[in-house]
Amino acid sequence: MPDNYYILTGGPGSGKTTLIEALAQSSYSCIPEVAREIISEQIRDNGSALPWQDYVLYTEIMLERSVLSYTETAKKHITNQPVFFDRGIPDTLCYAELTKQPITEKMTAYAREYRYNRNVFILPPWEAIYHTDAERKQSWEEAVATYEQMVQTYRQHGYTIIEVPQDTVENRLAFILRHTKATSKNM
Repeated sequence: MPDNYYILTGGPGSGKTTLIEALAQSSYSCIPEVAREIISEQIRDNGSALPWQDYVLYTEIMLERSVLSYTETAKKHITNQPVFFDRGIPDTLCYAELTKQPITEKMTAYAREYRYNRNVFILPPWEAIYHTDAERKQSWEEAVATYEQMVQTYRQHGYTIIEVPQDTVENRLAFILRHTKATSKNM
């Protein structure tokens, strides 16, 4: 398990992607969210693997692409520097739970095999910044339910949740970097 692979996760509209972009602008390696990429591609190509259309196919593609993202990162990033993932493989299991899909042995095996740092940064729902767009159609209530399911899913898979406080991007960035430095000192 690469101990320098950190997950940033949270429900939709919590400021997660903005925070990932700030980390990238600060020269940290950041791996983009596969879910939004899939949605963009499916909309562009008139595909059906969308959460509001064929959520089972969407989940299958999200799982495979998440694993591919992890394995490609492992090939490219041979470093001890932190690598930040905009969501991780367990997010797919969370989505499956939310949509009442069975958690398959394949999903569980991938979540067990492709591990990240035990500390997962989660951004709580933040109604003041929440909005929908072409790729994010969930209601505020669904965003809150997603957050709650993520906490449960990550804990079930042996991760420690570190909640990132609602604050400015700069302060959230500093919070995460303080925690990654503390983790690396304890390795």
